[in-house]
Amino acid sequence: MLNAGDTGWVLASAALVMLMTPGLAFFYGGMVRVKSVLNMLMMNFIALAVVGVLWTLYGFSMAFGNDAFGGFVGNFDLAGLSNTVGKLAGFVTAATATSPEVAWPGADALPVLAFVMFQLMFAVITPALISGAIADRAKFWGWTLFVAIWVTVVYFPVAHWVFSFNGFIGADATGGWIANNLKALDFAGGTAVHINAGAAGLALAIVLGKRKGWPKDTGRPHNVPFVLLGASLLWFGWYGFNAGSALAANDLAAVAFTNTTVATAAAVLGWLVVEQLKFGKPTTLGAASGAVAGLVAITPACGFVSPLGAIAIGLIAGAVCALAVSLKYRFGFDDSLDVVGVHLVGGIIGTLLIGFFGTTSVNSLGADGLFYGGGLTQLGRQAAAAGAVLVYSFVLTFIIGFAIKKAGGFRVSVEDEVSGIDEAQHAESAYDFTGTGGGAGAPSTIPVKTTTAAANLEGSKA
Repeated sequence: MLNAGDTGWVLASAALVMLMTPGLAFFYGGMVRVKSVLNMLMMNFIALAVVGVLWTLYGFSMAFGNDAFGGFVGNFDLAGLSNTVGKLAGFVTAATATSPEVAWPGADALPVLAFVMFQLMFAVITPALISGAIADRAKFWGWTLFVAIWVTVVYFPVAHWVFSFNGFIGADATGGWIANNLKALDFAGGTAVHINAGAAGLALAIVLGKRKGWPKDTGRPHNVPFVLLGASLLWFGWYGFNAGSALAANDLAAVAFTNTTVATAAAVLGWLVVEQLKFGKPTTLGAASGAVAGLVAITPACGFVSPLGAIAIGLIAGAVCALAVSLKYRFGFDDSLDVVGVHLVGGIIGTLLIGFFGTTSVNSLGADGLFYGGGLTQLGRQAAAAGAVLVYSFVLTFIIGFAIKKAGGFRVSVEDEVSGIDEAQHAESAYDFTGTGGGAGAPSTIPVKTTTAAANLEGSKA
């Protein structure tokens, strides 16, 4: 039976998740140089257009259609959103679930199109996350082509692995191997979204190479308030991302909402403490980055751990990710905006820690982790899921990026990078510094900061 309250919550959550992509654009846009901010905003915004169309044509069917090829990808029975209008998706209960770890309890039904739109927003933001790894040096149309290919061969199949549970779209529906065979837990996308995007970001950073002058010139975040605004919009939208993944206005949604809040708060503290101890000062950029790290880490775990477990996950993620952002200097890959340090590392942390902090007292469809008497079984499942997604995404992304680069369609010229990618790619500039509006001309100096205090000091050593 259709539940109007649940339907309203899922649609509202879809809108919240949609807001995350513009929020991400501001978060990333504030951290790039003044001459490439429009390009970064556009790299995020175009994901809404490209993925929205492809999701309708075949993406939803590949992700949630009946399984093909042994749990690898869905078939095309739902292409063009056929057989979805006016149809209901039945919630899988503990008594009837083929997969006992299904994350959607409840006896009521949901309009399939409400679920389609909710999952679309996950598909949109995942490639947008990758864009931060190649800031300041990517051609717009090359990036657009990459997004179209990447979601088709990487995101849609991985979403099927992780999110497609047997029996959800229809009584006889069969889903992906991670959800139904491996039985790894991922409440809202730690593997399918964050590990997936982080591994892809690492591959693209390697393929496109370093920015001119990096690491001595690490770039100038042109607008730190933009960064904090973007992080705040992400935090706000993330309630739809995580609590909305309960797919019902129920107790589990409230648990996910609570865990999202406390884990993110703890991660901010964890990141800032590391900055204070290591560099002597807490930074605004560090606070914003810490919040995102906490949001990333709690995403897979938010429906399976207690609030105390969520605080622990947040503290660990904030501290570890603050240290991880310097890995790019040690290993020599130019991950411009720390996609690897925050999303890949944070996603792995959150996915693995379910194996320690998971408890069936919060969600009977979950599993008890090591700290709750569950042994190492669930931790092994979590590690296998994280590893499979990481390797698949890295390898396929490297191949796609390399092919587009060799065709001459991905990396801008050195001249365009130096003169300004906004002018070269979009014939626009973000700000008018001529003073024609009555204000002063361009400032003589712009404060030099990098994405974090750690990156600033590590870059100066390089």
